[in-house]
Amino acid sequence: MKKIFVAVTGASGTIYARRFFQHFPYDDWEVHAAVSKSAQIVASHEGGLNLPPHVKEWDEKDLTAPVASGSNKFEAMVVIPCSTATLGKMAHGIADNLITRAGEVFLKESRKLILVPRETPLSLIQIKNMELLTLAGAHIIPATPSFYGNPKTIEELVDTVVARVYDHAGVEAEVSNRWRAEEAKEIKHKNV
Repeated sequence: MKKIFVAVTGASGTIYARRFFQHFPYDDWEVHAAVSKSAQIVASHEGGLNLPPHVKEWDEKDLTAPVASGSNKFEAMVVIPCSTATLGKMAHGIADNLITRAGEVFLKESRKLILVPRETPLSLIQIKNMELLTLAGAHIIPATPSFYGNPKTIEELVDTVVARVYDHAGVEAEVSNRWRAEEAKEIKHKNV
């Protein structure tokens, strides 16, 4: 069974994490998670975050978690939303909790590390931190929704970001319309 580590940090945007867990195909994956104290505070102002019962939750201070060691094979790590403080720590190798330690492990082991910052505007320091992480192998996927699918609800808008995160993490789940996907199906059908 494939394994993924999902971290939720203290940026606004708890809904991104909530939708990520709601759509996730649990039959194919063993899901581990850590929710920072800051994320818990933010979530209390943004509708809450209840992890599904089959998610193995770790305290952000627990450095004995399997994901803290490169000897444990995880396919991907996603930080959703990713605070700029967490992003900055990872960019500079500050592994002072489970989330930043796991990020360090994923970088050194050349595994998929996906960071979903939800911040605007960005300072030059934050942009440089993103550059450092990108050069080190991380995938930066800003929580920037798309509109071409004509989302009707906030949830549908958020799902456009979740779909991109799933794609980069190697998670098979169709949660949002893809660009011109229906048109492509029609053209393929006409050519058959």
